[in-house]
Formats: sequence, C-alpha cells, structure tokens
Amino acid sequence: MIGFIIRTILALAAVGFNVYLFYVGSWGWGITFILVTALIILSFFRNENVILALYQMRLGKQEKAWKYLNRIKSPQFLPKKQHAYVIYLKGMLGLQQDLGFAKCEQLIRKALDLGLRTQQDTAVAKMQLAGICMQTGRKREAQTLLSESKKLDKNNMLKEQIDMMKKQMGMVASKNQMRMAQMHKGRKKAPRKR
Repeated sequence: MIGFIIRTILALAAVGFNVYLFYVGSWGWGITFILVTALIILSFFRNENVILALYQMRLGKQEKAWKYLNRIKSPQFLPKKQHAYVIYLKGMLGLQQDLGFAKCEQLIRKALDLGLRTQQDTAVAKMQLAGICMQTGRKREAQTLLSESKKLDKNNMLKEQIDMMKKQMGMVASKNQMRMAQMHKGRKKAPRKR
C-alpha cells in the first residue's frame, strides 16, 4: 500500500512538473519528461515484482522468484490479470518445490478463473493441471485438460510436452488402482504356497 501511495505522489509530481515545463516554454525538456512520466504511470499497470519473478523463473532460479513473489504483500489490490499471474506463479513454483498437489492445483485453478493474459500461459497452466490430474489418478480430466491445452497452443510450442504426457497417460494407474496400492502399502501379494 505504501508503494502505491509513493507511486501516486510521484505520478502527480511528474505530471505537474511536465505541465510547468510546457508553461515556461521548455518544449524540448517537456517532451523528454513525457517519457519519464509515462514510465511512472506504466508502473501502475505492471508490478515490477511480478516481472522480476517471471524473469527469475525463466533463468531457473526458483529461490529468487519466491523472494520477489513474497514481496507482494496484498496481491488482491493488484489489477485482476496481475493478481492471476501472482497466483499462477506461486502454483507453478509450488509444483517444483513440493508444496503439494492439492494446494498447487487450487492455486492454478484460481489463476485460470481470474484469467491469464495470453493463450500460451493458459495452455501451460492447463498442461500443468493435466499433469497433477495424472499424478492423482484422474485420467479423464487429464485428457480433457490436455486437449484444451493443445487447442490453445497455436504456435505448437508445447507439442512435444503434450505428446509425451499423452504417452505417459497409458502408464498411469487409475484412481482405484492407486487406492488399492495405498491399502496394501504398495506391496504385492506373495504367491501362494502349495
């Protein structure tokens, strides 16, 4: 909230100074300062911590990405799309750091409900959800999510991953088989002695 107040004060001061420059007749400095004012106003629509977290994820540095995401104290005050990306990134990072399938699935579904900006990000989110569904034994839901992800992937950037997940789908045990394995603690029955 303090960051928002500081940005608001800076934006108002920049607009006021820009008007002053044009009023005095410093057209060159006024036009130059319009760019600075535009950058300050742009910071209202793009949170720098989300941008830095995305960049750190692309570099493969999950700890730094978590650090930037944790700097955002109240993401519900961000614009809707940025709020969705904060939740989406927390879900994706949680999958890589064993936060738990249920919690990650809940976060990714909430981000999809809020709406991600690009179709490619929506396709990746649905593909990750399909992977979670496969791990928990929900094959049909995983198949529908994979087909939706394939439709959203216009540039075929996820084609290899989707094909690999479809091949793995045949090897995944059903929910009933997983429950039986848990009941028997994963042990196979010993053969009968005659």
